[in-house]
Amino acid sequence: MTVLDHRHHTALPGWLPGATAPRTDPAPLLPDPSPVRVLGTPALEKHDPALLRELYRRLVVGRRYNQQATTLTKQGRLAVYPASTGQEACQVAAALALGEQDWLFPSYRDTLAVVSRGIDPLEALTLLRGNAHTGYDPRAGRTAPLCTPLATQAPHAVGLAHAARLSGDPVVALALLGDGGTSEGDFHEALNFAAVLQAPVVFLVQNNGYAISVPLSAQSAAPSLAHKAVGYGMPGRLVDGNDAPAVYGVLSEAVERARTGGGPTLVEALTYRVEAHTNADDATRYRNEAEVAAWREHDPILLMERSLRELGVLDDALVQEAAEEAETLAARMRAEFHTDPELDPMSLFTHVYAEPTPQLREQAAQLAEELAAEAEVQH
Repeated sequence: MTVLDHRHHTALPGWLPGATAPRTDPAPLLPDPSPVRVLGTPALEKHDPALLRELYRRLVVGRRYNQQATTLTKQGRLAVYPASTGQEACQVAAALALGEQDWLFPSYRDTLAVVSRGIDPLEALTLLRGNAHTGYDPRAGRTAPLCTPLATQAPHAVGLAHAARLSGDPVVALALLGDGGTSEGDFHEALNFAAVLQAPVVFLVQNNGYAISVPLSAQSAAPSLAHKAVGYGMPGRLVDGNDAPAVYGVLSEAVERARTGGGPTLVEALTYRVEAHTNADDATRYRNEAEVAAWREHDPILLMERSLRELGVLDDALVQEAAEEAETLAARMRAEFHTDPELDPMSLFTHVYAEPTPQLREQAAQLAEELAAEAEVQH
């Protein structure tokens, strides 16, 4: 018995008509057989030189941002800092691929993407300093707060994108995740609903090799994380996450596809976390230096500089200009983090719920009593 699936016009042997008929041809959804690359290939010549130079500049500034934030953490100026050193190509490309009207949904490791989106570098670090739930207005920059729980920002991105589509707004949401986030139920729920609803959302998984100390091989037996897209009914893309023009190109295509009604896309970027998971992690316990050294040879900045010099669109003057801009940012970070701001501890409860829960009211009352007792002792 052969019936016709009116959604895709493909013959479905043995299936009954109606809603039971599945999509039978996964070929259009399968990811690239090998990671998409631009640097070191003829495709690089087709890219706008101005875009290439901008990507390089942002990579250099972003690397210095990561380094300075890591140093501030060691000095006790930040409570914690999950560095994206080595992953800067994913971060800057994600921000540049979005339009001004679009929304970014970052994880806790994506402060550089937030900064590249236009958020003040100091405000982006407020949460990691422990001063507030977030340091910037999400609506002003169309950037959701840094998300510490794994993958919970993914359903939020789907909800916003679906709501925007229902209201006729040409908005795309981009959710950033790590490979560890793909092991969470929120990831499954987000991709499933995104595909069913055909929501204009893009998922970028930065596969940096480890979920803290757990290698990808201990999380998934899939050929790649991008292959997971097929099971949800959306395209999967696989890209070299240290190749900034390649990441930008793949994400731009996915964003445009989502904006024009094509639905969601899952992009896996193969990259590497050069630094430890955070300042509280000892990465030497689960990986060796030879592995790290090999990835340093595939550093996104080195790859860009080498290829752009060969192409003739990068010279010493631009290299120096980018380095000076990076040092200016680092100096500002050192200066502004030198002074501790005056904080109201009671503000901790202000933006948790629109209507405080009984537990929050109880906690707020307890803190108020403790603060009052401290004030009496000081006087």
